[in-house]
Amino acid sequence: MKAFFTVTGRGLGGDAVVALNTMLAFRKRGVECIIGIDDAASGDLFEKNGFEVCKISIPHAGGHAATKLSAVKGALKLVTATFKARNAIKKSKSDFVVAVLGGGAIVGSLGAKFAGTSCFSLISTPLDSKVCPKLNYCYILPELDKFRLDTLPENMDRSFYPLIDDMGDGNEEIALQKLKEYSNFDENKKTIIFSSGSSIFKGMIDAINLVADSTDEYNLVLIGRPLKEEYYDLINEEKIIYVGFIDWINHLFKFADLTVLTDDGVSLEEAMICEKPIIALTKVKWGRYQNMAGVFKGAIIESEVGEVCKSINEAFKNYDSLRKNAEIYGKQCFEAADVLVDKILKKVE
Repeated sequence: MKAFFTVTGRGLGGDAVVALNTMLAFRKRGVECIIGIDDAASGDLFEKNGFEVCKISIPHAGGHAATKLSAVKGALKLVTATFKARNAIKKSKSDFVVAVLGGGAIVGSLGAKFAGTSCFSLISTPLDSKVCPKLNYCYILPELDKFRLDTLPENMDRSFYPLIDDMGDGNEEIALQKLKEYSNFDENKKTIIFSSGSSIFKGMIDAINLVADSTDEYNLVLIGRPLKEEYYDLINEEKIIYVGFIDWINHLFKFADLTVLTDDGVSLEEAMICEKPIIALTKVKWGRYQNMAGVFKGAIIESEVGEVCKSINEAFKNYDSLRKNAEIYGKQCFEAADVLVDKILKKVE
């Protein structure tokens, strides 16, 4: 059996990881997977994991940050993108399509429709949630409001983000040894991670600076690459341990005492699997609000950037309760990839 995936983005961030993790789960069941990405995106993440990469066209309308103008510009490119996807799907002789998030979900759904191939969409943005349910069966990811509804339409189901099998196998000792390489790391202090994903948004830098300026009680670890070059100048590496973009985040999540993340994306679940309480900063990414505390009740403290110090104090005050709930949700997140692909394969068969 063969599946054709479509995904938006640069091939490096959260959308690509969602696609990759789902593909890995399918491969465990003997399903061959091909990934269709935009011709300007990098295929390295998929190729190094042994997957065939097909360059097509996937317009990006901005996801949660989409405006009417960006949506219109994306729509103008959609006709060409749809037929490129259709041709690639037919040429691959795939049995079904998995269309992943935003533009990837829309292009994959339309391409599959014109190719006469079954399609399943993973949706989480206002735009893909309007388009894709009209075309095929959809799985709602936690960022979409519908995820929290008691009853869903017949052509929809919900799913936590699919994660890799070894995400929960972090080794605290590995993280400790790597952190010891930084002169301002103190083994006797508690460690707090700050991350907004692969890219560091200014709000996350503002948050870690607020904590660094108010106390020296913690090791403050910042992960990712600044979204803009000028953001590097805002990182005070005398007070902050800046590790950049790393491939040992599962070890670091396991080692840390607390994580400060944005209220979206895969990182929340990755930290949850490592049974760590989370502070979710709102409105950091393009001002959007996702209400992840409403999904992972009792495991997340929601906070605005300016209230981060107060929220950290609250988290440590209620640490045991937060950690217990994180453990419960972590188990569900760990099983999400297997549950999702089994549901899809059951429908395909």
